[in-house]
Amino acid sequence: MGKIKIINLLLLVALLISVTLIGGCVPAGGDEDTSIIYMIVLLVLLFGVFYFLLIRPQRKRQREHEELVAGLKSGDRVITVGGIYGQIESLSEDSVVLRVESGATLRVARSGIAFKQER
Repeated sequence: MGKIKIINLLLLVALLISVTLIGGCVPAGGDEDTSIIYMIVLLVLLFGVFYFLLIRPQRKRQREHEELVAGLKSGDRVITVGGIYGQIESLSEDSVVLRVESGATLRVARSGIAFKQER
């Protein structure tokens, strides 16, 4: 996540918290039911912001990675999470055998494949 998104998120959370605290200050003779309603609405809004800024993008990235791993086939050129470049020699249910530039082979977990190289 970029620095600007994190800063915006923190500012938004700070704003919501300050509004929540100010909204909780009811003048003498004020209606406490509306104060509780405002608090609930702000908590729902806060959850909505977290969902759209954090949870939803993470799920999208996870789904894309699962599709990438499911679509791997022998001969694909890939990059692992550790930054190792290689070509897939064989696949099993939970691992991949890569041939690297030196000619050596490595067995890596399927989830350890980060990217598929464009040819």
